[in-house]
Amino acid sequence: MKFGIERFIQDPALRAPLAGRRVALLAHPASVTRKLTHSLDALAALPDVRLTAAFGPQHGLRGDKQDNMVESHDYLDPRLGVPVFSLYGEVRRPTDAMMDSFDVLLVDLQDLGCRIYTFITTLRYVLEAAAQHGKAVWVLDRPNPAGRPVEGMTLRAGWESFVGAGPMPMRHGMTMGELGHWFIAHLGLQVDYRVITMEGWVPDGGPGYGWPIERTWVNPSPNAANLWMARAYAGTVMLEGTTLSEGRGTTRPLELFGAPGIDTRRLLTDMRRIAPQWLRGCVLRECFFEPTFHKHAGELCAGVQIHVEDPTHYDHTAFQPWRLQALAFKALRLQTRDYPLWRDFAYEYEHDRLAIDLINGGPALREWVDNPGATPADLDAITRADETAWAVEREPHLLY
Repeated sequence: MKFGIERFIQDPALRAPLAGRRVALLAHPASVTRKLTHSLDALAALPDVRLTAAFGPQHGLRGDKQDNMVESHDYLDPRLGVPVFSLYGEVRRPTDAMMDSFDVLLVDLQDLGCRIYTFITTLRYVLEAAAQHGKAVWVLDRPNPAGRPVEGMTLRAGWESFVGAGPMPMRHGMTMGELGHWFIAHLGLQVDYRVITMEGWVPDGGPGYGWPIERTWVNPSPNAANLWMARAYAGTVMLEGTTLSEGRGTTRPLELFGAPGIDTRRLLTDMRRIAPQWLRGCVLRECFFEPTFHKHAGELCAGVQIHVEDPTHYDHTAFQPWRLQALAFKALRLQTRDYPLWRDFAYEYEHDRLAIDLINGGPALREWVDNPGATPADLDAITRADETAWAVEREPHLLY
């Protein structure tokens, strides 16, 4: 199969509309060709592309920033001599001066298929800026490694943030190119937009179910280490809003969770008793780990690892990472009623709202966990309606 960047490089006809126009690229370390050439270098080598600027989102254009809220700065690319503007530094939205540096912005970002992933928000911001400044945006499309399944509550009005770009569920099941079409329709934007589509992407085909396993995985962010993390991420990302370790500082971040002193055997027993239907499609394994940095650094954590690697255990349509992680929180509440679960700290520059609520686009998940009388059926009643509505809303924008 071919990603959008490869079709763009190989087919001069796709590039013909750029004749005489200044071109910029929005990319990150996973923006590579099949031969693992960074997209910026691949574009610079094209004689018919006039490259005048580049942009980097969270974690940077070429180099990784390890944690959230670690900013990148503007600089001049030492090899190509073009300015590289940071959209995760002094600004999150491109400034007027940045927008003046190009006529067409190529967006080549590898997403994980989760609303919380900030590259989605950056796409929205550049589309809004392009509409305001009369610029064109082209997305060089890439796979959604989490595939087409939809899961989670829709972000509620008033809960928009840098980790919540719009009213979609946690697991949206769209590509970046498709999301661009949805943003334009949802926001009523007038923008010159096109998608350089992939060729041969089969989102429902195994064993990758979204990710073509013959392709090399390059981390789109420092802790997105593999496909298995991407599958679990729509649930494990909620751990960022808790005092539980999400495995940062280990070799399997966002595939496991835990903390000192947890009775994981009881936790798994309670999870299987409360809502066994939410645990399908994967294998849960008790484990111990000691983070080298971040939460509980240097402490032995009792934890659980979510295994979705083995195709004989993984069921793509049955696996529900968001519900699974919510259930783990619920079971922990049963184990220790007053456990200080919710982490109160500045999250993505938000100081007045709990991180768990920002992540979930509202307080409903936290309130369900904290309410001893709330049942899995209560959460399903809210969530299934949102999931069904999103599946209908996204349908006109699907390209594959």
